[in-house]
Amino acid sequence: MTENNKNQGFLGNLLSLPNDNPKKTIIVAALLCLVCSILVSTSAVIFKPQQQANKAADIKKNILAVTGLLTEDADVDTLFEQFEIKVVDLATGDYADIDPATYDQRKAAADPTQSIELPADQDIAGIGRRAKFATVYLLKDGDKAKQIVLPIHGYGLWSTLYGFISFEADFNTVGGLQFYAHAETPGLGGEVDNPKWRKQWQGKKAFNDKGELKIEVIRGHVDFKVAGAEHQIDGLSGATLTSRGVSNLVNYWLGKHGFGPYLKKMRAEVEK
Repeated sequence: MTENNKNQGFLGNLLSLPNDNPKKTIIVAALLCLVCSILVSTSAVIFKPQQQANKAADIKKNILAVTGLLTEDADVDTLFEQFEIKVVDLATGDYADIDPATYDQRKAAADPTQSIELPADQDIAGIGRRAKFATVYLLKDGDKAKQIVLPIHGYGLWSTLYGFISFEADFNTVGGLQFYAHAETPGLGGEVDNPKWRKQWQGKKAFNDKGELKIEVIRGHVDFKVAGAEHQIDGLSGATLTSRGVSNLVNYWLGKHGFGPYLKKMRAEVEK
């Protein structure tokens, strides 16, 4: 090695190697990966607060949409101030002493200490585990709730669908259904996002006069001449499994293992 090469250092020696040298190729690739990983990690840290803010804003928009309050020029934060946010103990239907601002239901569902594992005969929504507590959003009119929004999720054909269902002041009449995350097939199961299909949910009754849960997505079209049509929604054409998944997840979350105890108590309060 010449005196000149000795003075070049590691980088100089590396650059002096031929481009087709295996050692040079491996070292350059390793350095490139290291630099890229540092840039990606740094970007993730820097932009995390903005990502969380965007996620929170999107949730607010979907809650406003399912209650019919969202418009193109809406001030989302101002409109959302009309909601009172509570955390419900799903086992009892009572409000829990938990700060909704810090409670994350999806994270809780993944934590064995904050969730329960569902036996197969109960897990009609295909969620595996359910958080012990759930967040609800009450659209207030003075001291009374004129609508309530419940978070729901469950498996369709290809993915878990996350969304919200709203109820009118009787806690039985559906105000709307809205999914904000899923990976169902565009044009088939993806039609859960079709405004025409979602509109069918408005005005449907979840429970009959005896308090029995009856709402369902059927195969084909609803026959309004047949008894029970007030509980039925058209199935999605060509998307039988997604339709069944939506029906199952709604029934799970409105049933006795989901928000059933809570809704029963709220209906009883209204009927007093």
